[in-house]
Amino acid sequence: VQLQASGGGLVQAGDSLRLSCAASQPTMNSYSMGWFRQLPGKERELVAAITSDGLTDYGNPVKGRFIVSRDKPRSTMYLQMNSLKPEDTAIYYCAKTRFGGLIRSPALYDTWGQGTLVTVSS
Repeated sequence: VQLQASGGGLVQAGDSLRLSCAASQPTMNSYSMGWFRQLPGKERELVAAITSDGLTDYGNPVKGRFIVSRDKPRSTMYLQMNSLKPEDTAIYYCAKTRFGGLIRSPALYDTWGQGTLVTVSS
């Protein structure tokens, strides 16, 4: 399975943005997936995770503002980002894990998309 992330861009604080992660094969639908973000020199951190059945988990900085979802017929995962803040600026990556459940550690994800840059200006 290959993952293609898209939808990043430059927005102003308070704006919304939706990221997409398209999988090359529908087998992606059987796995838990996640969104992570990373700044230069910093560790990759969990933004949101979602199971095959649609259970979700979020990193504390984005709870109440971001929503993760998946469209199985399109083999695509989304991240709806609302009320964006300058501190949300980062490269966002989507990923797949072979493990079930809600996985928070990036070390347990085995397939990664190429990343998409989100920049939020104040």
